[in-house]
Amino acid sequence: MKVTVLVGGVGGARFLLGIQQLLGLGQFATQQRPDAGADNHELSAIVNIGDDAWIHGLRVCPDLDTCMYTLGGGVDPERGWGHRDETWHAKEELARYGVQPDWFGLGDRDIATHLVRTQMLNAGYPLSQITTALCDRWHPGARLLPASDDRCETHVVITDPNDGTRRAIHFQEWWVRYRADVPTHSFAFVGAEKATATNEAVEAIADADVILLAPSNPVVSLGAILAVPGIRAALRSATAPVVGYSPIIGGKPLRGMADACLSVIGVESTADAVGRHYGSRRGTGILDCWLVHEGDHADIEGVAVTAVPLLMTDPKATAEMVRAGLELAGVTA
Repeated sequence: MKVTVLVGGVGGARFLLGIQQLLGLGQFATQQRPDAGADNHELSAIVNIGDDAWIHGLRVCPDLDTCMYTLGGGVDPERGWGHRDETWHAKEELARYGVQPDWFGLGDRDIATHLVRTQMLNAGYPLSQITTALCDRWHPGARLLPASDDRCETHVVITDPNDGTRRAIHFQEWWVRYRADVPTHSFAFVGAEKATATNEAVEAIADADVILLAPSNPVVSLGAILAVPGIRAALRSATAPVVGYSPIIGGKPLRGMADACLSVIGVESTADAVGRHYGSRRGTGILDCWLVHEGDHADIEGVAVTAVPLLMTDPKATAEMVRAGLELAGVTA
């Protein structure tokens, strides 16, 4: 089976772990049933690059790194992002120098990843090849594919809390520094008009047996992926079913601040509203199937809907979510 997934950061990485648990891939390969043929399964993750930023002269790709560290067994288990057993000496020294931004911290081990990426970028390698090279160190058990090799960063138009002017800031500043708690007017995917999806991402969608939309932020994670020219068209024309998972449970996001993002674009924080936001492939949207949490509901014309537990408490629970989506789509693992 070829499974292609559109994912964001922490939640997306945990969703990928559930897929690996179900298919016996990655760190779960030793648990695979002898007759299940894990070698025949292929997991490809098209990862959000809208969060990517230059920090202290280094190119930081938070979602790609979170997926790589998580699947590679090296993520910090408490934070859900960054390195396990991280230290912060460089951050402390930068603070003593008064270097900005002081609201974004890079761990010492994490800096090594960003140094390698930045050196390779400066040498002319595309982000997709760099990601493959970095994964050689982590062996994530999945192909991690940036949505584009081109710059396509999420910026946010806010009212500056200091002087009341309206200005655009990078998503990282809005998310990390302000915690999305500042008057917000719109999102812009800077560079999207000139960007193109990577061939690998488009081919992963075209060749898939099933395509899953992780319960990641529908605006600044999956929305940023869909803003890359070529991705939405590939989903619309794919022969495989497209199965989405609601990031909203009981009117609240699974994690993060998806509700704040949805409010900005005028979408209610409900499973039904987010499903309608994605829309049906029978119309102009991208969904064939939509899974909501038990107790929630959605009624989207042209989309098969079912309610199952969607709390990703551990890989086994997430694997059952994945299994339910495959069953709804008529796909057998």
